[in-house]
Amino acid sequence: MAKYNGPICRACRREMQKLFLKGDRCFSDKCSFDRRGYPPGQHGQKRGKVSEFGVQLREKQKVRKVYGLVEKPFRNLFAKAELERGVTSEVFFQKLEMRLDNVVYRMGFARSRQEAKQIVRHNHILVNGKRVNIPNVQVRVGDTVSVEQKSRKMTLFVLAADLFGRRTKTMWVEVDLAQFTGKVIAVPKRDDIQMNVKERLVVELYSK
Repeated sequence: MAKYNGPICRACRREMQKLFLKGDRCFSDKCSFDRRGYPPGQHGQKRGKVSEFGVQLREKQKVRKVYGLVEKPFRNLFAKAELERGVTSEVFFQKLEMRLDNVVYRMGFARSRQEAKQIVRHNHILVNGKRVNIPNVQVRVGDTVSVEQKSRKMTLFVLAADLFGRRTKTMWVEVDLAQFTGKVIAVPKRDDIQMNVKERLVVELYSK
């Protein structure tokens, strides 16, 4: 499946929920969802009844858009979660949260997950003191994530730090924004991931 290159705010309107995909814009009066909280398109306000499959699909698409993944890696991650012990939906969300790009976002080093991906790819992030430029690397409990010393004065990191105070605190990481360092102190639980999504529907969709 090709990467989506259209208006990002359109995704929030399509899912009828603010997904916080554009960083500081989502907290301002410019938020498209706050201004037009209905699906996009000519018939956006006249949507009919949705089938059971349609409901499951929308939940899956919502999660996929939040984490910024295209279909193949998203489905592959689910397949790995199915093979591990525990509740599949919980393991799946843990794997999504423990991706390096998401950890960078959760620690406040980026204003959005899309920006976090770019930061990782551009060699600005260190894991346990070593440079890592692969966004989908799985971070483990005890790992230290930090911004490369020469990059810390860049404007994007300063802006991300300013926005961090307005976001919901992430309980499974410890962050020192003054030093641009953070540590993963626990495996995230479902209650720690404050996302309005019915993960059961995602499991049902992929289990067919």
